[in-house]
Amino acid sequence: MPSVPKNVADRLSASLKKFQPVLAASKARDDGEGDTVIIVTDMLDEVFGYDKYADVTAEYAIRGTYCDLATKLD
Repeated sequence: MPSVPKNVADRLSASLKKFQPVLAASKARDDGEGDTVIIVTDMLDEVFGYDKYADVTAEYAIRGTYCDLATKLD
């Protein structure tokens, strides 16, 4: 399995640390699905580099059902 370059690992680690208090607070409030979707969408944008307006969609139809979040790729 290929390793992740150190600079990428450092960036991911720092970005994920930013979301730890957000996730802890959300859990403490017992947030529902809508609030969780907002947090996950922000994480996809800020941590993993997806454009949350162009690359992430909600309630995407797949094989006769819907998924809550999806990333759109070419």
